[in-house]
Amino acid sequence: MNRLITLIATLIIAAPALAETTAIVGGTIHTVGPQGTIENATIVIVDGKIQAVGSGVRVPAGASTVDARGKIITPGLFSPLGHLGLVEVGSSAGPVDSSQAGEQFTAGFDVADAYNRRSALIPIQRIEGVTRAAITPSPGAPDALGNMGHVLSGLAAIVNLGDSNVLDKRSAAMIVTLGETGSHFAAGSRSNAWLVLRNALDEAIDYRDHKGDFERGMRRDYQHSIADLEALQGVVAGDIPMLVEVDRASDIEVLIALSNEYQLRAIISGGAEAWMLADELAAAKIPVILAVVENLPGNFDRINARRGSATILAAAGVSFALADSSSLSHNARNITQSAGNAVADGLDWDAALRAITLTPAEIYGVADTVGSIETGKAADLVIWPADPLELTSYADQVFINGVAIPMQSRQTLLRDRYLQTDSGKPPAYRDR
Repeated sequence: MNRLITLIATLIIAAPALAETTAIVGGTIHTVGPQGTIENATIVIVDGKIQAVGSGVRVPAGASTVDARGKIITPGLFSPLGHLGLVEVGSSAGPVDSSQAGEQFTAGFDVADAYNRRSALIPIQRIEGVTRAAITPSPGAPDALGNMGHVLSGLAAIVNLGDSNVLDKRSAAMIVTLGETGSHFAAGSRSNAWLVLRNALDEAIDYRDHKGDFERGMRRDYQHSIADLEALQGVVAGDIPMLVEVDRASDIEVLIALSNEYQLRAIISGGAEAWMLADELAAAKIPVILAVVENLPGNFDRINARRGSATILAAAGVSFALADSSSLSHNARNITQSAGNAVADGLDWDAALRAITLTPAEIYGVADTVGSIETGKAADLVIWPADPLELTSYADQVFINGVAIPMQSRQTLLRDRYLQTDSGKPPAYRDR
């Protein structure tokens, strides 16, 4: 027994020495945190977390060292919308696991269990700096049986694009589709879409207040399933935000009023005309996930779409993240292009970087662990050779939870195979 106690004590004492330690030295770090930008800085990573960051940080003995002199280091990028890991080829005969259809499950539709961390799309995004993502359901188009999506499409989740322990947060948001798009799932009327949402909220509140009736076998007549009403409990309690797809200013005004009436947390997705209500959104503390490159009046909900909307929201104090809603899965990496366009239209560079790193983490309630380069947070880091918001900048190395990920994807492997012009073999017979 004494020998066993001695062995355990030895292992406990030795444990710190066994910790995996990496030091990234010499780079210019944009922390997107209280330390701001640090020149000639060092980041020390221990067991996947940031242990220290600064210009005078000592490199621990035995640490693996990464030379980042002349490089730019940013937090990992955060894709705030999309179907990563839920679809491979959207037009193929295979399933699209993000697509909600039918009346049986609407609010209760949860995509977390369908996430495929081995999807071929994951490496394509992460080698260009995307380390975290919100995976979001969406209403499906009518199928051969007449099943179609709903105003309530279900629950989003937050994932990291690493190779293990990828699910960061379930029930990160409840997806709601309103405006012109939502009217397609509510008998062709945006008013009906609002009524569908109100009815769901009212039923969830009634279910909460009379849950004892169900436990005693006294059922009440609800339009929504119990699974849906259970999923809505976090929404009516204010714990789970509604992520609402809406563009038109008049719809945004209704959303602000409804959020106040039901004491809900809301996030706007799209927000083409949100700039017109910047002060109201700031007062209501409703953040916006903005598609800045979609600045043309493509429909009657977007008549007042314009360039520079991110700058207007920033000036009013509205919290906003950047996304490209036309690149929800295959090109989530294009958020750097969205940020670069926002800078070209007048947004401060640091604010643009924040909008694709820390702000989406704040919106989904995970900013205590990711989104900036700070002591104690997950070591999601990207080393860039030049300005990451420039279209021709590609990451040199990406770290997710402190692990240097392989800088390979199906695309790079195909590129390398077909560049072997002197191999003497047809492409199918080459090694790579």
